[in-house]
This record gives sequence, C-alpha cells and structure tokens, in this order.
Amino acid sequence: MPATYATSLHPDASGRRARWLGLWLLAASVALLLLGASVGSTGFGSLLNLRGDPLAQQIVWDIRLPRTLGAWLAGALLGLAGAIAQGLFRNPLADPYLLGSASGAALGGAVAMAVLGVSLSTASWLARLGVTGLAFAGAAGAVLLTLVLARGVQHTLRLLLAGVIVGVVLGAARDLIQVAQPAILEPMQVFTMGSSAFVGWQACAIMAGGWLLCAATAWALSRLLDGLMLGEATAASLGLPIVPMRAGLVLALALATGTAVAHTGLIAFVGLAAPHLVRSIARVTHQWHVWLSSLMGAVLLLAADILARWVVAPQELPVGVLTAALGGSYLLWLMHRRVLGSSL
Repeated sequence: MPATYATSLHPDASGRRARWLGLWLLAASVALLLLGASVGSTGFGSLLNLRGDPLAQQIVWDIRLPRTLGAWLAGALLGLAGAIAQGLFRNPLADPYLLGSASGAALGGAVAMAVLGVSLSTASWLARLGVTGLAFAGAAGAVLLTLVLARGVQHTLRLLLAGVIVGVVLGAARDLIQVAQPAILEPMQVFTMGSSAFVGWQACAIMAGGWLLCAATAWALSRLLDGLMLGEATAASLGLPIVPMRAGLVLALALATGTAVAHTGLIAFVGLAAPHLVRSIARVTHQWHVWLSSLMGAVLLLAADILARWVVAPQELPVGVLTAALGGSYLLWLMHRRVLGSSL
C-alpha cells in the first residue's frame, strides 16, 4: 500500500519526530499525573501529610488520583475520537462536536438521568455502565443521522452543516427532557459544563477499557484511514473491505465519544485540537497518528483540568468551560492571523 498520505519529510525523519513526540507526551503525562495528585482545595498539604494522616490519604487516593487519571483518560478518548473522525471523513474540521456525536452522547446521558435516576456522581458499576451504554447509543445514532442527512462524506460543507443541525436538534431534545424532569436540572448543568469532579476508580476502569478497545480498533483499521486520505478510489484499489471497516471506525468513534461524555460531560475542542497539534509536529501514517492524537488529547485535557482546579482555588472552574474559552480564543486568533496574512 502507499507508505503515507502526505509528508514532505523524509520517512526516517518523520518517524523520529513521532517517536520523540510520543516520549515527550508520555513524560508530560507522568508529570501532570503527579501534579494533579497535588492540586486541590487543600493545596499541597494533603500530599505532604500523606503518610501519617488518614484524611489526607483519603483525599489523595480516593479523590485526586482517580479524578486526575479520569481527566487523562477522557482526554485520550476525545483525542482518539477526533483523529478517527478527521481521517474517516477526510475533513480537518471533523470532531465529536461538529459531527453531532457529542450531542447524541449528552442526550443519552440525559435519558439515563431521567429514566434510570443516575448521574455523574453515581458510584454503582451497573449505573455507570448504563450511562455509558446510552451515551454510546446516542453518539452512534447521531453520527449515522449526520451521514444520512449529508448523503455520505463526499461533500465537506454538507457534512458539517448536517452535523451542526443534528447537534442542535439533539440538544433541543436534551433540553426538553430537562424541562420534563426538573429534578435533573442541577446534575445536567454540571454535565453540560464538563467536569471530572465525580470521576472515581470505577469510572476510570470503564474509561480505560473503552480507550483500549477503541484505540486497538482504530490501530487495526488504520490502513483504511491512510487509503481514504488518498481518495475513495485509492482505498478501494487496496482491496480493503471498506464498508465493514468504515462501520468499525464509526463504532469506535461513537464508543470513544460516548464513554468520555458519560463520565466527564461535554468538553469541547480537545478532539479538534489534538490531531491538528500532532500533524503540525509529525506527519505520519494513522498507525502512529491515532496513538499520538490520543496521548495529545490526554495531556491537553489533564493540563486544563489541573488549571481549572488551581486558578481560583479553593473554588474551581468547570473544565469544559475552560477548554471552550481557551480553544475558542485560539481558533479566533488563528483565523485572524490567516486572514491578516492573506491580506498583506
């Protein structure tokens, strides 16, 4: 098959960059995980008194560590979902939000809260699996509905417009559920703002399982993503079973999005930004790209979560609001720089 879809770099140089980027992201992940265990409403005192203070041990081991790991896993899932979406639909603007899958997952979460009586703070394994399952079903349904309305992936503008329409309609359905069930208004407010505050060890285990399954699926089907970057005809000429492979990637996209949204709520821009940052550093085949984008998303969201906990301590900002503000500001600056550059 063709070795790569677009790189002006020598393959060896590109591979070295990818390896160095992967090592850097792993090192950054370890450093941020340690920092996340130290940041909270009680400051560094809990970590310093960890050995002789049962309360400090509970704060670090039962609250900070699972929350920190949960933010890392949610970012890894969203970064992976963004890499799959952009490769599958051959669109650098594709991400879980623009395709409507995040809105579908949020709708599934609202149904879980209204019908099953569960929320992000629920500690039961069965309840968390139920929320994850409904979020996955909502995300998968939203992606399929977007594809039906767009009549495939060939027309970029139609695909994006269909994704926006599906997102708005499903968001309205979620709001109607909130109106019909006023008891879920408060937990849904936390859910729509995005937060890792209610992530425990059970949620970490579920997200870790979902991430491994989705990442393995994306890696196994990465040849299709490489072929699609060269066009439908090239992908077909490789002799790949395109329809089942594409269905597998859509399911992996939906599962990654649904699992992240089910446990941390709606967190924007991570799935869009992570693949772009990876491509700006190392343009490699999707066997590398899906893993690097996942690690990049994990680092981005964990850094944002730590900043959200630290910037107004002992209070904290909703991490979804912070990523939306930072991500939106960055995109506006990027658009302004490109428009200004093109006018000079």
